Amino acid sequence: MSLAFVIQGCNNDEEIIDGIDDSQSEDISITGNGIAHEWTDLMLRLEQYSQGRPNGSARALAYIYLTAYETAVPGMENYISNDARLRGLRIRDSERADEVNFQIALNTAFSRAIDHFLIKVPENLTSEIEVLETEIEGQLSADVSEELLLASQEWGNYVADQVISYSLSDDDAEEQILDPQPTSYEPPTGDGFWTYSAEPERALYPYWGETVRTFVIKPDETTTVAPIEYSEDEGSDYYAQMMEVYTVNNAARADQGEQLWIAEFWSDDVEGLMISPPARQFAIANQLIVQYDLSLDETLALYLKLGFSLNDAAVSAWKYKYDYMVMRPNVYIHEFIDEDFQTNLFRLVDWPNPSFPGYPSGHSTFASAAAGLFIDAFGDATSFTDRTHEGRTEFQSEPRTFSTFSHMAYENAFSRVPLGVHVSMDCEEGLRLGYEISDAVNNWNLLSDSF
Repeated sequence: MSLAFVIQGCNNDEEIIDGIDDSQSEDISITGNGIAHEWTDLMLRLEQYSQGRPNGSARALAYIYLTAYETAVPGMENYISNDARLRGLRIRDSERADEVNFQIALNTAFSRAIDHFLIKVPENLTSEIEVLETEIEGQLSADVSEELLLASQEWGNYVADQVISYSLSDDDAEEQILDPQPTSYEPPTGDGFWTYSAEPERALYPYWGETVRTFVIKPDETTTVAPIEYSEDEGSDYYAQMMEVYTVNNAARADQGEQLWIAEFWSDDVEGLMISPPARQFAIANQLIVQYDLSLDETLALYLKLGFSLNDAAVSAWKYKYDYMVMRPNVYIHEFIDEDFQTNLFRLVDWPNPSFPGYPSGHSTFASAAAGLFIDAFGDATSFTDRTHEGRTEFQSEPRTFSTFSHMAYENAFSRVPLGVHVSMDCEEGLRLGYEISDAVNNWNLLSDSF
């Protein structure tokens, strides 16, 4: 249940700038995995205000962390490049000087990639990129010759250029991130089919699942489980799914307790107020690399796979969404249960639903596409407290603690039911699909054969 689209608390640019500046005054650290941690922290602060979510964000994250990994991998013992496996990506070792400081190169590459791939971040916020780059470079270059500094910067810029060029070859994605709700698309009609909740709504990313590049697993390499058959019969399984949403949504609003807390805690769709659902998984990962004391090499490998998994999850989930065209529950509930029903999303913003079909849930797919990687890296059992929103006052932001990553993914997925925007079958199928994708990504080998 994400309080997606919540717009309160970010009504003007001045508030936005203050929000970033006031929250990030501590000294940076570049020891251990610190350089990746610091850049990811900044990425998350900027992504909150970027456009193109959730699919454009998932794609951006994949390319940002591909850039970072490929910049550093020549200096990462036992790890291998992806350029031979990703058709069209060409990174030539001959472009690298004999001696390179890979942390300096990584600093340059992060700066270039974040600046390029995050879409339409307000100009008054992008200056944070240069500030962080300069501060980190100042620490790294204190005892470095001018020749080594320039060679390292050149390598970071070269890899960023190559990855950007590779991304631009995905013409369909480049077009769709600039026009995510094309007026050319009209949804098909039929009993139980998704349609617009209100005018002037348009379908979000209707072509994403058909044409956008994946890194590890294509939609036609995944499996799918068909949704419950549409029915208006009060004794049907379909009706029961809708009645569950009606009951749970209203109870959460009336109780104002844990269900609403869970809903707001996982509400990651509101541009300007919160990060996107894919970025939320990086916020979690950026806490885990500290808790589990990952090395920089291990961090970059995990983040590369996480970006791949989230990107491929978006492509497959959106293909099936527009294949099945399952309606959002409020449309059904209005017609057959209670014409005065309001989602808990609608009480926060003047819009009842996300602007795309429900099955499978994107939130749920992202949750397990990430959780499967965390389980592979750390084991399922954990003692993890997610502090992503700690200190926020616009919504219920208190940290939540989890004893397993699988339960965290489950809670994230099914938080959409008390929000009123998904039925349970959407969440179940999203979780299943996301784990299938993370399984494939876990099998994407990054270690050399000799290791």
